Amino acid sequence: MAVSEGVVKKIILSYTYVAIWIFLSFTVIVYNKYILDRKMYNWPYPISLTMIHMAFCSSLAYLLVRVFKLVEPVSMSRELYLKSVVPIGALYSLSLWFSNSAYIYLSVSFIQMLKALMPVAVYSIGVLFKKEGFKSETMANMISISVGVGIAAYGEAKFNSWGVTLQLLAVAFEATRLVLIQILLNSKGISLNPITSLYYIAPCCLVFLSVPWMIMEYPSLRDNSSFHLDFVIFGTNSLCAFALNLAVFLLVGKTSALTMNVAGVVKDWLLIAFSWSVIKDTVTPINLLGYGLAFLGVAYYNHSKLQALKASEAQKRAQQADEEAGRLLQDRDGEAIGRKNESQS
Repeated sequence: MAVSEGVVKKIILSYTYVAIWIFLSFTVIVYNKYILDRKMYNWPYPISLTMIHMAFCSSLAYLLVRVFKLVEPVSMSRELYLKSVVPIGALYSLSLWFSNSAYIYLSVSFIQMLKALMPVAVYSIGVLFKKEGFKSETMANMISISVGVGIAAYGEAKFNSWGVTLQLLAVAFEATRLVLIQILLNSKGISLNPITSLYYIAPCCLVFLSVPWMIMEYPSLRDNSSFHLDFVIFGTNSLCAFALNLAVFLLVGKTSALTMNVAGVVKDWLLIAFSWSVIKDTVTPINLLGYGLAFLGVAYYNHSKLQALKASEAQKRAQQADEEAGRLLQDRDGEAIGRKNESQS
């Protein structure tokens, strides 16, 4: 059976969005590593880099939302903003700070392997906050992912305990942020896309990060007379970070969040290959064995989520069909009663 031109066009567009997202995500990770690594650009100031990103992204988001009005703002009271958005902004700032800090101590390939723990963290925190039901099968899968990451860590040639701690903290804060978005925003009917997220959350991050920045990085930057802000490097780096958020907006809007998860797995393998072949990071067979096991666990987790989503959609369709049949039956009964009354009169 021939596939229609519209379907072919939709498939091509979907793959294009996936390719753009993978490319930009790949670029931002490698670019951040290049800037922060002491053996490369040698600018080990992760809080400053994160603040530059947040200032740039919040400014562009403001232009898109308020000046050009290309994206609709969300109706939100000050109380809701303080109680819901501010805590999410605090967690996001910590997640970005620690994940960028890890690039100073760990290889790109090993960081991607540690990030495989994200489903484990999201599920565990979801169970803790009663947003996910505890299932022994799912927990067994989470344990298999954790064992895989543990094996990968055991095989890491340049293991750094402080770098691992930073990356694990970043995963924990990011997972908590994702769960709190469901509790504090989605449950109240508020949905933020990547652009409105930057518009509301990036200024919060900037404020929160300014405190550790003043204590930890500002004195060093102030005393370093040779320091100057390279607008080409930091401008293009920030532009890539903002473009990545636009790509997420397109990818999730035109496909689904699950597609992004699957594309993320492809991106991680590409980054590991790039880290080994171009950056010349050491990737051992034990690394690959452990990450392969974690990868299978993450793939199974994504498959389970897809099956649950399909079952939920089928249940909704069946419920809608039952409601429609009930309405039709009520209308038919009403018409029959009306005709009976007319015949009697």
